[in-house]
Amino acid sequence: MLVCLPHAAASQSTTEASGAELYRSACAACHGADGKGAPRSLVGFETALPDFTDCSFATTEADLDWMAVVHQGGRARGFDRMMPAFGDALSETEIARVVSHLRTFCADPRWPRGDLNLPRPLVTEKAFPENEAVMTTSISTGEQKAVVHELLYERRVGRRGQWEAVIPLTTQETADSGWRRSLGDIALAFKHVVFESLPRGSILSAGGELVLPTARESDGIGRGTAIFEPFGTFSQLLPRDGFLHLHGGFELPARTERASKEAFWRAALGKTYAEGRWGRTWSPIVEVLGARELVAGEGALWDVLPQLQVSLSTRQHVLLNAGVRVPLNRRDERSTALTFYLLWDWFDGGLATGW
Repeated sequence: MLVCLPHAAASQSTTEASGAELYRSACAACHGADGKGAPRSLVGFETALPDFTDCSFATTEADLDWMAVVHQGGRARGFDRMMPAFGDALSETEIARVVSHLRTFCADPRWPRGDLNLPRPLVTEKAFPENEAVMTTSISTGEQKAVVHELLYERRVGRRGQWEAVIPLTTQETADSGWRRSLGDIALAFKHVVFESLPRGSILSAGGELVLPTARESDGIGRGTAIFEPFGTFSQLLPRDGFLHLHGGFELPARTERASKEAFWRAALGKTYAEGRWGRTWSPIVEVLGARELVAGEGALWDVLPQLQVSLSTRQHVLLNAGVRVPLNRRDERSTALTFYLLWDWFDGGLATGW
């Protein structure tokens, strides 16, 4: 993130100054005219300076996060206090110009911008490629009690790609042997951004997931066959910090005698609120989830999943989301489930840092 020392010229009248002019007067002494960071011998401190020409770093955050650090200093996002606050020297409009200029140091426009990295729902996949680890837990409240943990690891590949691995672990109540813990079907997936437009606030990705039959048949929790899942996902910025995610695809089993082909569709609508201008974020979200086995005479299953995501760390790289998944039809066969996740955006720092 930003580490910048004030410059005397920053106190001068800057109302009409461009972002480049403001950067040169207030930031270049530490960050360098080229955005790569001045040598430590010149700045006089050991704190590592970021390289704004590194697109893998310079595109991941939203403008609001960078503005918070410039406005309130490094403490605004749990970074080094060597980065001072410029809120008294520069107006918010001027800070926005500086941030816009910082974006120009990444010369490759094919990297999706962090402003399109919208809050993550519990089930619906979002389009932005991530560097995250997510632990999701679902607790069934039906007659057959079960707790399902899923560890998801996501890693970006190049400008627009992402691969992920999902490892599920189920603890369920059995009639004969009490509670039993079992490994579920491990999944591997890849997605790629096929379109993104920051002016439109839109991003579209396509991908595929391979579910491996790693669960033991005797445990009764796996599908018993490999399943390929092609999918598409679309995310859209909405006015007043609202957002929309759409996600749909098919489940295509290798052995149809063990599992049926299925189509699924999901939508998530939410809005983000921040404490003050730069503080903790709260994002209420409602998901509508649908699925239908591609079998003659089979109807669709519908669920609704209200939830609330909240940022826990000052850096906002550790988040908690909790909700209740409620079946809307065929309730005699399906039960309500409490679902929550703990998300760690590991690219933004260690799990214990940034608090």
